[in-house]
Amino acid sequence: MANKDGNKKSKVFFTDLRASVRRNLFDKLDDLLDAVALKERFGKGNLVAVKMHFGEKGNTSFIKPVFARRVVDRIKETGALPFLTDTNTLYVGTRGNAVSHMQTAVENGFAYAVVNAPLVIADGLRGEDSVKVKVDGRHFKEAFVAHAVANASGIVALTHFKCHELTGFGGAIKNVGMGCASREGKLSQHSGSAPVVYADGCVACGECALVCPAGAIDIGKVAVIRDNLCIGCGHCIAACPEGTIHVRWDETSARLQEKMAEYAKGALAGKEAKSVFVNFLTAISPSCDCYGHNDAPIAPDIGILASTDPVAIDQASADLVNAGAGYKESALKSGHEKGGDKFRGVYPDVDWEVQLDAAERLGLGKRRYVFKKL
Repeated sequence: MANKDGNKKSKVFFTDLRASVRRNLFDKLDDLLDAVALKERFGKGNLVAVKMHFGEKGNTSFIKPVFARRVVDRIKETGALPFLTDTNTLYVGTRGNAVSHMQTAVENGFAYAVVNAPLVIADGLRGEDSVKVKVDGRHFKEAFVAHAVANASGIVALTHFKCHELTGFGGAIKNVGMGCASREGKLSQHSGSAPVVYADGCVACGECALVCPAGAIDIGKVAVIRDNLCIGCGHCIAACPEGTIHVRWDETSARLQEKMAEYAKGALAGKEAKSVFVNFLTAISPSCDCYGHNDAPIAPDIGILASTDPVAIDQASADLVNAGAGYKESALKSGHEKGGDKFRGVYPDVDWEVQLDAAERLGLGKRRYVFKKL
């Protein structure tokens, strides 16, 4: 993964968005992939997970499919077999199961004809397909990593870097930590307790009780989840046709970030020499791409970064966003000046550095980096 030498800095490569007739953004993306030695990392027959966010229906800030196509083509040049992938969501939306998830991905432009690779929803039809991976962290001994990610030969994480209401920002660590977890893994990161039924919308259909592996749901006038029996798998959330079963968002931001870092360790386990991270600092929105809309950016488009260190690339991305001036006519409440903290400017109560410290402590990478502009 990232360097293991405590004194050595990781390399982060950067290109701005300037382009010309002779050198367009695809050429510049190629330069970044060459800088992180993509050709040497994958080989014939390797199954490579290109982990990204396909965007919720109605959202437009996700990475453009044509950039995914360029990365796919470069991976194919090594003889490897890339597939685009993401996992199902906990919340009720258009990506809560593999069928609607793939429909949304195609409608957002990620059809095979565009991206030149198949789409694989990594945790299966309802988010239940996972592999237990040893992490030995403060919060988890094992992580429930989506099956297709855990069994892939390598991973290329394409990440739209933006703000996030629970973690301050969403970068490479979040993309592989939360984004590569199965439904059970996501629930364990977000909540320390059982899901909750919103009684006003419940019609007592019993679908949740049918899929509950622990027999923790009673059906009367409404469904009731017994906390003492619930194992936190989240199957009921996916099964509820009315969308009335929800996560209890009761986890503190700091604990969530620490848990997310442990899951990132699980997702990348065994892929230390076959992991590449690319962050797009474009359409830097104040919330994650999981919403069915995206608000105006809080800062100007900056560029694209690449590294083999998820910690260093996220630190460099945050530094770049904070170095410039923010937009006053946006959700940014403070930190508009150059050098101002843009993430706390949107979410003042969230300490976004926790995820970086936690990931570094786990050996995922280094916050200290060498910045190389191409």
